[in-house]
Amino acid sequence: MPKVRVLVPTGALGLGYDRAALARGVAENPDIIAVDGGSTDSGPAYLGRAVSKYSRASTREEWRDLMLARARAGVPLVIGTAGTCGADETVDWLFEITLELAAELGQEIRVARLYSGQKHDEMARALADGRITALPGAPEVDEGTIRACTHIVALAGAEQIAAALATGADIVIAGRTTDTAIIAALPLMRGCHAGAAWHGAKIGECGALATTNPATGTIRIDFDDTGFTMEPLAPSARATPYTVSAHMLYENSDPYILHEPGGHLDVRASRYTAISDRAVRVEGSEWVKGPYSVKLEGARVAGYQAISLTLLRDRRYVANARVWCDDIIGRAREKVATRMGLPEADFEIEMRLVGQDATLGPLETGTAVPNEIGVLTIVTAPEEKQAVEIAKILNPYLLHHALTEDEPMPTFAFPFSPAETSRGALYEFCLHHTLATEDPMAPFRLVVDEVGHG
Repeated sequence: MPKVRVLVPTGALGLGYDRAALARGVAENPDIIAVDGGSTDSGPAYLGRAVSKYSRASTREEWRDLMLARARAGVPLVIGTAGTCGADETVDWLFEITLELAAELGQEIRVARLYSGQKHDEMARALADGRITALPGAPEVDEGTIRACTHIVALAGAEQIAAALATGADIVIAGRTTDTAIIAALPLMRGCHAGAAWHGAKIGECGALATTNPATGTIRIDFDDTGFTMEPLAPSARATPYTVSAHMLYENSDPYILHEPGGHLDVRASRYTAISDRAVRVEGSEWVKGPYSVKLEGARVAGYQAISLTLLRDRRYVANARVWCDDIIGRAREKVATRMGLPEADFEIEMRLVGQDATLGPLETGTAVPNEIGVLTIVTAPEEKQAVEIAKILNPYLLHHALTEDEPMPTFAFPFSPAETSRGALYEFCLHHTLATEDPMAPFRLVVDEVGHG
C-alpha cells in the first residue's frame, strides 16, 4: 500500500511555529517537509516590487530550524511561493539565505530552484495565440497590459514540484506555486490516491488552521491509496471533522470544487471521520482531470501615493469629522485642478477616519462617537512628485481648517514632520488569467546546485 507522510511546520514561513511540535513531527519519520512561503493575501505590492513581506531575520531564523529538521529527518524540504510572491528575485533571495545557512551549519546539500517568472514577449505571444484566458472577475487585458507588468508569475502545480524532487534535491525553493502543490506532489509521485492527495494538500496548506488551535502551526498528513489522515502535532490542538471539512471554505469560492493545474478536486462525496480525539480520516475525494493550464498573476504600477495623518480631538470636530473632510476634499481638488493643471480624473484624494469607519467605510454600523479621530489622507496621482505636491496643498487645511467661516482658526495635531510621506508606487493586480500549455514545464525553469561542497 502506498503511503506518504508529509510534515507541514506552519502555514507560511515567517509566521512562526511550535518548535516542540516540529521536533515531534521529525521524530515520526516524515517523507517530506513542506512549507508555504506566501500568497497574494497582502496585496499586489510584493509581486510588483518582487520583495518579501516577511523580515529577512525572521525568515532566516525559521528557515535555519527547518534546514536542521530536514537534516535530522533525512528527507527533502520544499517551500512554495518563496518570498511571499514567488518572483524569481525572491527565489534567489531565499537561495542566498540558504547558502549562508549551509555554510554556517556545515551542510552539504543539493538545492533545486524552480523559477515561475514569465517573460513579457512570451506572454504577449501567448495572448495573441489565444492561450491566455480570463478567470471570473478578471480585467480586460491587451499586449500593453502585459508589457506594463513589473512582474508576471505562473502558479506551478504538482508536476513542476515533482520535477524538482526528481533531481534528488535536498531542498526545493519554488517560485509561485498553488498552495497545495508542495504537499500533493510526493503523494502523487508515489501512487497515492489522487483525490486524497489534492484534498489533503488543501486541508494542510495553512498548517494548523484546520484545527482547534491554529496558532500552533505544525501538522502531519498521512496519504495512502484510499484517503488521508490529518493530525496536529501540538498537544493543545485537535483536528475534528468540523475543523477539517470547514477548510474547504477557506479562500475558495466553491466549498466542493478546487481547481488546480490539469484538473479539479471534487469533495462532494468525501467522508470525514474522527479516528481519535485529535485525528481525522478523510476518504471519497475525487480528482477530475482536465486540460492543462496554469494561473498567471501580474502586477503593474497604478500611480503614486503620498499620505498625511492628522489627529482631531476637539469634540465638535470629532462629531463632524466627515463634514470637515468632505469640505477639505472639495476645496483641495479645486486648487489642484487650477494650480497644477491636473484634470480631476487624474488624481484622487481620500480621507479615512481612523477610529470611526476607516476599516468598513459606508458599511460601518457603529454609532458611538470616539474621543479622537485620526484622519488618514491618501493622495494618488500619476507621478510621485504630483502626489507629494497635492499632499502639500492639503497641508494647511489639515492643520487649520475650520468647520465654519466665522469661528476662530483651529489647530490640529500632526504626529510627524514633514506631515506628508511619499509611499512611492501604488501597484495593482492586472492579470488574473490562465495560460494553456501542453508541456507543464514549459513556463518554468529549473536550476540545481550543489551547495556547501567546497
